[in-house]
Amino acid sequence: MSNKITQDELETYLWGSAVLLRNHIDAGAYKQYIFPLLFFKRLNDVYEEETDKAVRENGPEAAEWEETHSFTIPDGAHWDDVRNVPSDVGKAIQAAFRAVEKVNSDKLTGIFGDGTWTNKRRLPDRLLKDLLEHFSSKTLSIANCPEDELGQGYEYLIKKFADDSGHTAQEFYTNRTVVHLMTELLQPEPGEAIYDPTCGSAGMLISSIAYLKERGKEWRNVSLYGQEINALTSAIARMNMFLHGIEDFRIVNGDTLAAPAFIERGRLKTFDLVLANPPYSIKEWNRDAFSADRYGRNFLGVPPQGRADYAFLQHIIKSMDEKTGRCAVLFPHGVLFRSEESVMREQLVRGDYVECVIGLAPNLFYNSPMEACIVICRMNKSAERKGKVLFINAVSEVERKNAQSALTDSHIKKIAKAYADYTDDGVFAKTAAIKEIEENSFSLSIPLYIKSSAGSGETDALTLQQHYENWRAASERARNSYALLNEMIGKGGQENA
Repeated sequence: MSNKITQDELETYLWGSAVLLRNHIDAGAYKQYIFPLLFFKRLNDVYEEETDKAVRENGPEAAEWEETHSFTIPDGAHWDDVRNVPSDVGKAIQAAFRAVEKVNSDKLTGIFGDGTWTNKRRLPDRLLKDLLEHFSSKTLSIANCPEDELGQGYEYLIKKFADDSGHTAQEFYTNRTVVHLMTELLQPEPGEAIYDPTCGSAGMLISSIAYLKERGKEWRNVSLYGQEINALTSAIARMNMFLHGIEDFRIVNGDTLAAPAFIERGRLKTFDLVLANPPYSIKEWNRDAFSADRYGRNFLGVPPQGRADYAFLQHIIKSMDEKTGRCAVLFPHGVLFRSEESVMREQLVRGDYVECVIGLAPNLFYNSPMEACIVICRMNKSAERKGKVLFINAVSEVERKNAQSALTDSHIKKIAKAYADYTDDGVFAKTAAIKEIEENSFSLSIPLYIKSSAGSGETDALTLQQHYENWRAASERARNSYALLNEMIGKGGQENA
């Protein structure tokens, strides 16, 4: 009999498991234990649900039919088998995980991660017994907890872990309102292939599916691809996909810059849509290998060792389909104007890859007051957008709530509309031709194109980042004017001579 769990009940239930771990392990390690147990419980409850349905419809023998189940749980590895062991609980959990992975190697290899379940000093039997009993208090069948609801609960838990774990949050969680904005901007379509080269817990990929579901569009024929360098986080991403009811996906654990996972006939596989939040300005990467990249991902140039941002951007552009390819990438503002990347930025602009640059408000990211920007590139711009870049100044589009900043639906709609309209309004959005960008030394710094309208009484309301951006833009304008003046003086001197 169905006993459907409400969203509030689900969230309380899920967070209750983490509360049990407090004072035993660091908050940053919660995900290493809670997510695998949650996924194991879901697998078992769905397996039992499938068995009961088959037996009701076809008799007791149907319980053993292979077609009854969408996956296999071998004898001795069921939830109750683990729940009922008297001692060495961690060893039993680990053995069950490996048994399930082995018999479902095509789908679940490595999905439970490599947590130290047998460390009794960290996870004594009593604590693991309490966790098992807590998860046993509800049945996570599809009837009781449909995939969308469980997926939302899973996302809630990811966010709670991000809130609780402090500095580890950015590893696997991007502010979901920003993710929704990026999805709204690119507008996924049925049948498309969507890619995230630094996918974390797969929130951007799942947001693409949610976008289609909300609009009543077909989503089951969308192919999702992701790569994630952190082994545990990549396992979390795969669990996240399964718990959202998504089957057509490939999540690979690995270093995207050093060893891209998706290769076809010796070249990078290309996708219709790319969403990404690469790690900002990483210093530990193989620049020498990238300088001779076999996939041609250095077509704009080779980034400095201390900042790999343009390495990720070039990888993304090379991964876009020539006709349908488009991307939205979260970057620090520095990619728009840093001098050490000026040659690559010039090639980027001259190649007419950039369609839009959006400046976001501060404090949208965990443990950082920084302002990020969204860079949208498109391989095949429409005729009216060719040779242009749209700049959107959305630094004021933000709502502060419970010590977190977020974009509301109205903010998202306003930004998305400005992008869709692709016209100037003088304050919020401005288009610039490549010639104008060239006159600004190919800087994409937003204040160069959208001047601040703050009056004398409003200046103090500007953020430090805004002051810096405005100062830098003014400096660039002055430098460009000075260079032009010197050039004119030089020409005049030659003529007089």
